[in-house]
Amino acid sequence: MVVGVTVPRPRGGPGAASPRLTDIATQADVSEATVSRVLNGKPGVSASTRTRVLAALDVLGYERPVRLRRRSAGLIGLVVPELTNPIFPAFAQVIEQVLAGHGFTPVLCCQQPGGASEDELVEQLEESGVDGIVFLSGLHADMAADQGRYAELAARRVPFVLVNGYNDHVVAPFVSPDDHLAAGMAVRHLAELGHERIGLAVGPVRYVPSRRKTEGFLDAMRPLAGVHAEAWVRHTLFSVEGGHAAAVELIDEGCTGIVCGSDMMALGAIRAARERGIDVPGGLSVVGYDDSPLIAFTDPPLTTVRQPVQAMASAAVGALLEEIRGNPVPRTEYVFQPELVVRGSTARPR
Repeated sequence: MVVGVTVPRPRGGPGAASPRLTDIATQADVSEATVSRVLNGKPGVSASTRTRVLAALDVLGYERPVRLRRRSAGLIGLVVPELTNPIFPAFAQVIEQVLAGHGFTPVLCCQQPGGASEDELVEQLEESGVDGIVFLSGLHADMAADQGRYAELAARRVPFVLVNGYNDHVVAPFVSPDDHLAAGMAVRHLAELGHERIGLAVGPVRYVPSRRKTEGFLDAMRPLAGVHAEAWVRHTLFSVEGGHAAAVELIDEGCTGIVCGSDMMALGAIRAARERGIDVPGGLSVVGYDDSPLIAFTDPPLTTVRQPVQAMASAAVGALLEEIRGNPVPRTEYVFQPELVVRGSTARPR
């Protein structure tokens, strides 16, 4: 039995049960003696093991002892367009983990309809004294938006990095998936299954990712369908409803396969097919994009093109921290290769 250990307090208040060393040790997959050394701040424990024990405390819902609470190295703003699409929380979680590993604390800012604008959120972050900002699919990706706001931010010497949506009017480090390649991969997968009439359901044309996916789709489709491929492109909302509306039109065009600009749009396309009495994948094959959490558990499990979230988020944080340290990062785009994940929503056409 380990004695002399400082047991952390439960977050639930005085009436909550205290944790046992064995619970923490089991969660962290270490010995009780190791847990004791970590909780008492003793040496002889590797950094990775210490991190596992502290993470176990967090998972089990217990406060860390005061001496184990790290002083934040600074605040980093994270501006996301929304949280209803699961790909954005996935990015936020990885960015938070990477920042925490460097001692920084993230400040999450989410734009909601009728809520604060991106400019207002940035103003609030600056007032909070953030050391830098990560923009995820922000106005930089909108070709119709005024990009001067980023030049003004740079003039105020606020380090920032932009994720998903390269814009050559903005001088900053960019991190992007290869959307052109992603659309081509999806088309080739469906073509290899025997599909000839393949449609694209993608977001508004003013967004850089939509344009790149469209270009990749057409480049892959022209050898198969020539100019007809352009008639099978639908620009709509990046949502379940948008995917549904686009799929209805593409099904009427006789498409047997649909490539979607997001997993949420793909779920809308599947819903549209079922409303028509069309089986997926027997009567219609659907490919998504993102590989958001839980997508593998849809009905049917969704074939999709996976964004390399871990690699992109790590690169974005790495670039931003270099900027904060005074080591300028090249003002260019760092492009990451996606991965086709084949599941149950695609098959040979009847």
